[in-house]
Amino acid sequence: MTTNPIPKRRILLVDDDMLTLTTIGQVLRQAGYETAEASSGAEALQVELEFSPDLALLDVVMEGMSGIELAQHFQAATATPFMFISARGEAEIVRQATEHGAVGYLVKPFDISQIVPAVETALGRADEIKRLRGRESSLTSALAAGRETSMAVGMLMAKFHTDRDSAFDALRSYSRSNRRKVNDVAATLLDAEDMSNAFRTLLRGKSGA
Repeated sequence: MTTNPIPKRRILLVDDDMLTLTTIGQVLRQAGYETAEASSGAEALQVELEFSPDLALLDVVMEGMSGIELAQHFQAATATPFMFISARGEAEIVRQATEHGAVGYLVKPFDISQIVPAVETALGRADEIKRLRGRESSLTSALAAGRETSMAVGMLMAKFHTDRDSAFDALRSYSRSNRRKVNDVAATLLDAEDMSNAFRTLLRGKSGA
């Protein structure tokens, strides 16, 4: 029995310094990554469409389109996470990198041994962001699709003093373990709560009689 090999993570390198492109590319390929290279922002836009990278390393200062401008395009039009590389490590550049959603930062001249750990850290952060966005999207879709689900999540939040994500995760986990639809479980949960409230009212009435 043969197993399919795990696909290599794809890294897009964008820098107008050919030495930097060559150096980083060699290091990452030796570490098992698949790379594509672009020497300008305009070229990077085309390569990104064809290559579908898991991460882009963008030089901040380039002629024509800067790395910051390229990052803005990635944020607006693609789901490609990015980190910045630059010969200038001033606080202002780091601030801009953070504001534009960078998942990492590498300052030139860099130690060769720092490249792979920096990329691995950036990929890990990008994966976590993607996971959180996916969960939020799933939650939003579920709440929009079912009135019962939305009401049940609200009920769990109030009853157990928890947040929306935790309440939905509990509802979804119970549904999966019992092989039922989330909305069906939510409806059952609401019915049980309504019944409990009805008995509570009856019992309080008898106590006061």
